[in-house]
Amino acid sequence: MFKLTLAAAVASAALAAQFPAQAAEPVIGLITKTETNPFFVKMKEGATAEAKAKGAKLLSGAGKTDGDNAGQVAAMENMIAAGAKTILITPSDAKAIIPAIKKAQEKGVMVIALDSPTDPQSATDALFATDNYKAGILIGEYAKAALGGKPAKIVTLDLFPGHPVGAQRHNGFMKGFGLAAPDAKVNELGKSAEIICSADSYGDQAKAQTAMENCLQKNPDVNLVYTINEPAAAGAYTALKRAGKEKGVTIVSVDGGCAGIRNVKAGVIAATSQQYPLKMAALGVAAGVDYATKGTKVSGYTDTGVTLIADKAMPGVESKDSKVGEQLCWGK
Repeated sequence: MFKLTLAAAVASAALAAQFPAQAAEPVIGLITKTETNPFFVKMKEGATAEAKAKGAKLLSGAGKTDGDNAGQVAAMENMIAAGAKTILITPSDAKAIIPAIKKAQEKGVMVIALDSPTDPQSATDALFATDNYKAGILIGEYAKAALGGKPAKIVTLDLFPGHPVGAQRHNGFMKGFGLAAPDAKVNELGKSAEIICSADSYGDQAKAQTAMENCLQKNPDVNLVYTINEPAAAGAYTALKRAGKEKGVTIVSVDGGCAGIRNVKAGVIAATSQQYPLKMAALGVAAGVDYATKGTKVSGYTDTGVTLIADKAMPGVESKDSKVGEQLCWGK
């Protein structure tokens, strides 16, 4: 009996050497800022589809609200305990999350940022994201062309202080419009341009509406609104419409969600820079599988693309119309 068992064991070992048993499925974690934002819903869909295609197990978690660092830290710790070897994260707090990331990396976990970089960006192994500065430049260039040389009275509805994405989009918009600094009064073409009001919207429609209403009370003479995202743009439009000013104001934004593209089609938003969360997530999962199966780590920044969507084309500004935007949009 022993000899038979030993022979069988030897045969099994020989077969295993020729045909290695399939490794346990790679475990990959995805931590988003929230579970309700359509952008992150689409990101989760992309990660889920790619994980299924690659034979990986996906764990998902999120903060309760945008800015919930403690919730993201708890999700990361739970995923590591569950065997995750790669964690994909959209950091709510670019600096506060870094100690948790370092702990994960010390345990051999590869950490990839999606959409939002950490501060510094080098704290994660890699970043798959929109070039948010470029996204801002595109809508800034469009806005400048749309005003056609009219003196610009600008309201900026930003994210919140200290967030890299908010800063990159805002600064890109300024650059695209030709303004060198937030307090600039004249753009590169010598045209009058003034930031008449700036407020933090937290990317929230209701907060943006309130912020826009407050800006209109301070200075009703506005003809251009920059918004951090499309929910903020919708909030700004509601405030403008209630004040009877919606027809004389150009609104530009960033995101490319289906609701935002419909607002481009309806004339609520003049132009938006469309980004691609599904692609970010799919690339992240693929990288995680490579790390689990080959030990290969990704590094640095990968640009996942951005496209300017506008139904009214402007000379010298490359854009696609809302039909193209609808084909590539996310959310409902």
